[in-house]
Amino acid sequence: MNWSQNLLNSPVIRESEVTRAARRRSKKAAFPLAQDESSSPAAISTTPVWAPPCVTPASLFKQSFTPRSALRNPDVSAISRRGSKTPGFVNTPLAKGSVSMNLDESDWTNSLYPSPLSVFGDGSFTDEMNVSAVVLKEDDPGEAASVSLFPEFLQSYLRHSSSAVFDLLEDYETICQDKVKTLQKLVLRSASTQQKSSKTASIAWLLQQETLTWRLITSLYRDRIQTAMEDGMMDITAPSESEKVIMEQLFQRDSMVRQSQLVVDWLESIAKDDIGDFSDNIEYYAKSVYWENTLHTLKLRRDQSRAGFSRPLVTELDPDAPIRQKRPLADLDREDDTRLLRHLFTLIRAGMTDEAQRLCKRCGQAWRAATLEGWKLYHDPNITGGSADLQPVEGNPHRCVWKVCCWRMAEEEQFNRYERAIYAVLSGNLRQLLPVCETWEDSVWAYFRVLVDTLVEQELRSSGLSQEDLEELPREYLEASWTMEKVFEELQATESKSVLEATKEHYHVIQKFVILGDLDGLLEEFSDWLGKTPPLPAHLLRFMTHLVLFYRSLGMQLKEEVCVEVLTAYISLLVTEKQVDLIAFYVSHLPAETAVRQYARFLEQVTESEQRKHCLELALKAGLDVAAVTKTVVETVRERDSDEFSHHDLTPALDTGTTVEDQQKIDVIDWLVFDPAQRAEALKQSNAIMRKFLASKKHEAAKQVFAKVPKDSMREIYHQWEEQGMNTPLPAEEDNAIREHLCIRAYLEAHEAFNEWFRNMNSPPVKPTEPAQAKFTEKVAYEMKEKEYKMEYESWQGRVEALTEEVKERIYNVLLFVDGGWMVDVREDAEEDSERSVQMALLRRLCLPMMTFLLLTVLQQTQRHQESLRLADIIASDQHRLYEVFTREELLKFLQKMRESSLLLLDKGLDALGYELQS
Repeated sequence: MNWSQNLLNSPVIRESEVTRAARRRSKKAAFPLAQDESSSPAAISTTPVWAPPCVTPASLFKQSFTPRSALRNPDVSAISRRGSKTPGFVNTPLAKGSVSMNLDESDWTNSLYPSPLSVFGDGSFTDEMNVSAVVLKEDDPGEAASVSLFPEFLQSYLRHSSSAVFDLLEDYETICQDKVKTLQKLVLRSASTQQKSSKTASIAWLLQQETLTWRLITSLYRDRIQTAMEDGMMDITAPSESEKVIMEQLFQRDSMVRQSQLVVDWLESIAKDDIGDFSDNIEYYAKSVYWENTLHTLKLRRDQSRAGFSRPLVTELDPDAPIRQKRPLADLDREDDTRLLRHLFTLIRAGMTDEAQRLCKRCGQAWRAATLEGWKLYHDPNITGGSADLQPVEGNPHRCVWKVCCWRMAEEEQFNRYERAIYAVLSGNLRQLLPVCETWEDSVWAYFRVLVDTLVEQELRSSGLSQEDLEELPREYLEASWTMEKVFEELQATESKSVLEATKEHYHVIQKFVILGDLDGLLEEFSDWLGKTPPLPAHLLRFMTHLVLFYRSLGMQLKEEVCVEVLTAYISLLVTEKQVDLIAFYVSHLPAETAVRQYARFLEQVTESEQRKHCLELALKAGLDVAAVTKTVVETVRERDSDEFSHHDLTPALDTGTTVEDQQKIDVIDWLVFDPAQRAEALKQSNAIMRKFLASKKHEAAKQVFAKVPKDSMREIYHQWEEQGMNTPLPAEEDNAIREHLCIRAYLEAHEAFNEWFRNMNSPPVKPTEPAQAKFTEKVAYEMKEKEYKMEYESWQGRVEALTEEVKERIYNVLLFVDGGWMVDVREDAEEDSERSVQMALLRRLCLPMMTFLLLTVLQQTQRHQESLRLADIIASDQHRLYEVFTREELLKFLQKMRESSLLLLDKGLDALGYELQS
C-alpha cells in the first residue's frame, strides 16, 4: 500500500474511490474494497489455534476493515448535516434529551428523518415501502419489526461457530444494518402517528449505533489479534532516507498509532455513509469559472464608466485577493464559497480528500485542489531502488513549508470557519478544528486525527529528515504526548454540552472502552447499567451479551461475575419476550450450577406438555444437565408455600380440596417422566409431594400425583440397574423410594375402598310405602315395587358385604404392612435424609390411627363387633407396636369404641368379648 499518499487520507485502511461516471451509472454502488485481500489476517475460529502467517510488513493494513454491509450510499441531504437542522441518520442526536438519552422522546423525529430521500436515496418509493401492514398496526411497530433480531443473532452465532470469528462480527453488522433499513421505512409509513414513529426511530437509532460498534470491534480486533500473533517476530528495520518508508515502519512497529488510525478510518467510514452520492446535486454552484458573479460585476464596472457601483468589491481575482485587499466578493460568490467549503470539509471528514480535490477542479478552483495536495510524504525510489530505470518521485519535498502555511491559514481569522478547519485538519491544528465538530463522532475523529498526525510528525523529525530550520510549528504541537486515554480525558473536559452529553450514551461508552481495549472498565460499566432503573433497552442487552460471547471466544480474561450478570439479564429478557427456542443456548454459557437454576426457573413457567418436552430437547441439545434441571424444577415447586404437617384431628373435614398451588405441585411431576432414566427420581419426588398432601388430608391431590408416575416405573428402575451390569441390589435410596411408593399406594387404595363402602352403606334402596285403602291396581303396583325392593336390597347387602371385606383387607394392608410396618424403611444404609425421616414418622402418627378408626366404623356399622374387639389385640401387639403411634386422647377414644362394641355384644346375650356365655 502507498503509505505516503494515505497518511492524512486514512493511511492504514483506505478504499478506492469510484469515478464520477461510475457513480452516475449506479448511485447505489458501494465503494469497492481494497484490491489486496490475499494477505489479510488468518481466519480466527472461536477456539483459535493460530500459526504465524507469512506477511509482508504492510500487509496487516491492506485489508479493508469495513464490511461490505457498511458501505452505503445514503442520500444527498446528509452532505450538509453539520450545522444544519436535518442531521444524517447515523449521527448522534445533539440536543439534550435526544433519542440516545431519552428513547421515549418524540420531538427529534422530524429532524432525524427530514425527507423520504434521506432514507431511500434513489430507489423507487413504492418498491422501498414494501413493509407489512400487520407490523404497522402494532402499538410499537419498531419493536415488532426488530424482534426477529433475537433469533437471527443466535442463528448467526451457530452458523459461524466453527468458522472465522470476524465473519461472525460482519454478519452481526449486516443483520443490524438490514433491520435499520426496515425501521426507517416504518418511520415514514407511521409518520401519521408521532408516538409510534418516535419509538420506532429510537430503536432504529440504537441499532444503527450497534452496527457501527460491531464495525469498530471488527477493525480493531483484527489488528490486535494479528499483533498478538506476530509478537516477537517484528524485524528490526534499517534507517531510511524516505519519509514514506519511515512512516510505514512507524505504523508497522507501533500498534497504538496503527489502531488510532483505525479509529480515524472507522469514524470516516461513518461520515462516508452519511455523504452518499452528491456529485450530481451541486450544479447550482459548480461552475468552470470561480467567482463568476464578481467577475461579471467587475467587467460591468470596467465597461461602464458611469457611477452607480457604490459597493466596494475586490478589484483582482487571484485566490488571495479578498484577504489582501480586505474587500468582499459578490454576495452570490460568497454564498457559493461558503457552501463549497462546507462540502469540502464534509468530504475531508469522510476521508475523501481525492473527491474534495476533484470537486475543487470541477468548480473552477484548481488552486484550492493544489493546496490539498501538499501533505503527501516525500519518497524517492531511485535512492534505494536497484532498478536501472528512473522511477518517478512521490510526495512533496517541501512538505514542512506547506504544513506551516496550512497552520497559519488555519489561524487566520478572516477565513471562513470551514476553510480554517480544512487546513487545521491538514496541519494537525486541533484548536481550530474542534469548533466545527458538532457531534461526539466529529470530536473523537478530530482528536485521533491530530494524534496520528502529531506522532508521525514527531517520528519524521526524530529521524533527522525534516528541515528543522524551517520549523515554525508551535512547540505544544511538536512536543505533544498524545495517548488514547488522553483523548477521552480531553473529551470529558469539552466545552460543548452536546458532545459532553453524548459521552454518557451507552454505545459511545462502549466504543470508548473498545478503543482503549479496557475490558475491565467496560464490564464495570455493564454491571453499573444492569443495577440501575429503568432497565436497559432489549437490543442493547442483546448486544452486550454477544459482545461478552465474542470476548470469550477469543480467550480474553473477563470478570466472570459480570459476564454471568449480563447473560442472566439477557436470559430473563428472553423469558419475558417468550423466545423459548433461544433460552437454552444462552443458559449453557453460564456456570453449571447457575445454568441449572436459571433454566429450572424458566421451566417453572412452562405448563403445556408438548412445550415441556420441546424445552427439554433444547436443553439436551445445548448440553445442559437435564436431570439436574428437572429435579430442581420439581423441588422448587414442591417446597414453595409448603404448609407444615398438621394432625388430622385438627381438620374436621374428611378430605380437603385441591388448590391452584396444589395443582402446580401435581403437574410438576411431568418433568420427570419424559426420560425413563429419571424414574427413580420421579418416585422420590412424587413421594415427597404425596407425603405433604396426605398430612394435609388432600387425598384427591395425592391420587393425582400417584397417577402421574408411570405404572412401569419400578420395573424400569430395575431394568436400568441391570443394564448397567450391576449384580448387586438396588441402591438403598431407590429401594426405600420403591417401598414408600408401595406404602402410599396401599394407603390410597384403603382410603378409596372406604369411600366406596361409605357411599354404598349410606345409600340403601328405599322401601316402598303400602298405600292405605288401596285399590286392586294400586295393591298390584305396590307388590311389584316391594318385590323389586327386596331384590335391590339383597343386591345392596351383597355389594356392601363385598365392599366391607375389601375395605377390611385394604386397611389391614396398611396397619400390618410387611417388613417392619407402614412408612418404615427396610434399608438403613441409605444416605441420611432427616426431613424425610421426620415426615414418615409423623405420617405414621397421623394416618395409622385414622385408618384404625375407619376400620372400627366399618366393623361397627356392619355389626361385626367381635371383629372390632379383636382389633384391640392388633393395636396392643408388641409385634406391630401400633399403640406407639396413638396419642393418649386417641387411645381413650379407641377404648371408648371397644366399650361400645362390648355393650352391644352383652345386649345380644354374649359376653364382653362376643363369645357365648357358659351355663
